[in-house]
Amino acid sequence: MFGMSFMEIMIIAVIAVLFLGPDKLPTAMVQVAKFFKSFKSSIDDAKSTFEQEIKLQELREDSLKYKKQLEDGAKSIRKKLSFEELEDIKDAKAGVNKALEDLKNDMDITTVLEDTPKKKPEKPKVDKASSPTLEKGSDV
Repeated sequence: MFGMSFMEIMIIAVIAVLFLGPDKLPTAMVQVAKFFKSFKSSIDDAKSTFEQEIKLQELREDSLKYKKQLEDGAKSIRKKLSFEELEDIKDAKAGVNKALEDLKNDMDITTVLEDTPKKKPEKPKVDKASSPTLEKGSDV
């Protein structure tokens, strides 16, 4: 039972009968039984509480592991999105640079045109002697 042999239990029972007497022995046995019962129930409560704490600790560890996985996934998604946004920004910058370059070229052409002196186009001189004239009534 408690690592005691039958003989040891009998010796303890005989000493209890001699020490307590036959009239107090039954109440003492009931009290000892109640003590062991309450001791056992408190041990069981402590054991169940300990097991619950172990389960809670395991759940915490699992939840922390899942949280880390989710955070890593979110971080990689943020990186991917930031790279895509960076590419969009680079494309927009290239478009703006091209537009600025075109505008600069247009400005250079306009400046060159404004810097050249304006001359009225000369009318071509027609030499009346060398130009053929049409006579009235002639068919061509």
